[in-house]
Amino acid sequence: MGIALTEEHLALAGSVRGLVSRSPGHEALAAQGVLGLHLPEEAGGQGYGLVELAVALEALGEGLAGGPCLPTVLVSAVLARSGRCLSLLPGLADGTTTAAAVLEGHGLGSPDAGLFLLPVQDGWAVLDRSEVEIEPLEGLDLSRPPVRVTARKVPEERLLGAAPVRELAAVLLGAEACGVAAWAVATAAAHAKVREQFGRPIGQFQGVKHRVAAALVALEQARAAVWDAARALDSLGGRPVPDEARLAAGVAAVLGPDAAVRCAADAIQVLGGIGYTFEHDAHRYYRRALSLRMLAGEPGGWAEEVAELAVGGVRRSMEPDLPLEAAPVRERIRAEAAALAEEEPPARLGRFAREGWIMPYLPEPWGRGASPLEQVIIHQELRGLRRPNLGIAAWAVPSIVRYGTREQQDRFLPKTFTGEIVWCQLFSEPGAGSDLAGLSTKAVRVEGGWSISGSKIWTSLAQYAHWGICLARTSPDRPKHEGITYFLVDMAAPGVTVRPLKEINGDELFNEVFLDDVFVPDDLVVGEVDGGWRVARDTLSHERVALGDSWGPGSQHTDMVKLLQRLPDLRQAQREQAGRLWAEGQAISALGLRVTLSQLAGTDSGTASSVRKLLGMRHAQAISEFCWSLAPADPHWGRMILTTRAFTIGGGTTEVQLNIVAERALGLPRDP
Repeated sequence: MGIALTEEHLALAGSVRGLVSRSPGHEALAAQGVLGLHLPEEAGGQGYGLVELAVALEALGEGLAGGPCLPTVLVSAVLARSGRCLSLLPGLADGTTTAAAVLEGHGLGSPDAGLFLLPVQDGWAVLDRSEVEIEPLEGLDLSRPPVRVTARKVPEERLLGAAPVRELAAVLLGAEACGVAAWAVATAAAHAKVREQFGRPIGQFQGVKHRVAAALVALEQARAAVWDAARALDSLGGRPVPDEARLAAGVAAVLGPDAAVRCAADAIQVLGGIGYTFEHDAHRYYRRALSLRMLAGEPGGWAEEVAELAVGGVRRSMEPDLPLEAAPVRERIRAEAAALAEEEPPARLGRFAREGWIMPYLPEPWGRGASPLEQVIIHQELRGLRRPNLGIAAWAVPSIVRYGTREQQDRFLPKTFTGEIVWCQLFSEPGAGSDLAGLSTKAVRVEGGWSISGSKIWTSLAQYAHWGICLARTSPDRPKHEGITYFLVDMAAPGVTVRPLKEINGDELFNEVFLDDVFVPDDLVVGEVDGGWRVARDTLSHERVALGDSWGPGSQHTDMVKLLQRLPDLRQAQREQAGRLWAEGQAISALGLRVTLSQLAGTDSGTASSVRKLLGMRHAQAISEFCWSLAPADPHWGRMILTTRAFTIGGGTTEVQLNIVAERALGLPRDP
């Protein structure tokens, strides 16, 4: 998808890609208005913002566009937000003036530029070419070599004060870095599909498949961070940068350029020998990625700044901006929420169930048939009313609504919503694991129904469940994904035995379940006989979304900061690690917001849910390991370092999720 989310942004990205493929020169970009996307119309611009500029720069990064575009739009963005030297903006927008900038001691831009942005005294200045000394330098980036710039004189009218140069550079360089990373991921995936070794495409080998999928995950994380930072700085106008926007920019600086370097290096690795040749473009993208990271500033330094802001209490809001038509919807839902709040808890729970508030996206009468916009507003307005957590039922209910009979719905759903029925999931088996289609539990036709025999494992909370959703093979002679049926099993029925498993943290969440000639009547088959795989896939899709929405209790970046606030004397390396972990957590939150906005806009969010799960589960483990290392005597973190070990196993292991991302998002070949 890219940084672009809306149809308009997707069209903009496509237009810029087409422009780069035809005529990537500075004049062509100026003629099409790209250089002035973010500038007000009175300054010769298009009247949009940094998000639109970031979308365009990502597309330019994919095409490895050189020239003065990036430094020129950076300088114009700085001038527009500093409110100084505004008379220079029209020339920068129409391409008659080009600019260069000195960032982190390195010059970005051509020695022939007309304007130069550089640090002076306690701030910044924008100087004419006649007011600086320029020395071309050799650098890694072959299409955009660096320059050394020093000021000869600094007229007072060219002083910009404490302009937000670093923050704007973090966003704009990060956007181009996302483009570099996107090219690298696409190139590696394309090569892995056709390059054969040992008689099959290398994309079938899990090592290659996982490398490319992990690169895509890093790219999506960087896109979310850069997009969020662009939003944060867009909202400022000409006002000083608040700490919340500084935090967002810092997260982009930590994650954006690093992702480009990682993805470009991985592309060379996947390409093999051809990727190391000068003739292939891979080295050019790797050079650009390294240069962007240098110009943006050392990620470790940014990470320390992020940690300082986070420990100081700065937070980035991740609430979606809703359209004007949301106002009457909010007014109606707010009134209903106020009426619910006045009820006593037992009566309120009953209304939650009867009125469809628990899973509002379901059709009536089980939900409210809520649109994505209504779902967001319901979530916001009912946040303080503590709707019940359905657990496994949140995965089972939508499948019963979609595939179950009306009798099944009337029998099970009302009591599930009120918590009178607790569910478990009888899917995984000792010999099959994540390969659900390889299950061996059998259901044999008997009078009035089916007799099920087999064993299940890793069944969460089975010892407390009243009912289970169960997959069993009803036609063993049919192909693997066929001949499976979806049953509802009474956990108190004769022949059901539950044996809890003690986990490494001492809990007994998971269980073995033995089914010994358990009778299930015909009216407890969900969907068609032998059609259970379709129903199961529906259930699993809800499972992955649900797991991706949370990372487990006590294992988020916000919990880490609570510990850090009690441990002020951290070493530099610890502060840097804390900042990186915070950046990852904030980017995961931004990914969730992007999914919500995609749903609101009616666009496809792609593999965002699988990406969030991959990032979230590993992130929870990293948080727990880091916090335990700081406080090994703390019983909470001692428990969490053990508990989170399961996070990359349950609900689809990391390896399975990487396969899904590689095969579905990148089109890599499946294993034979």
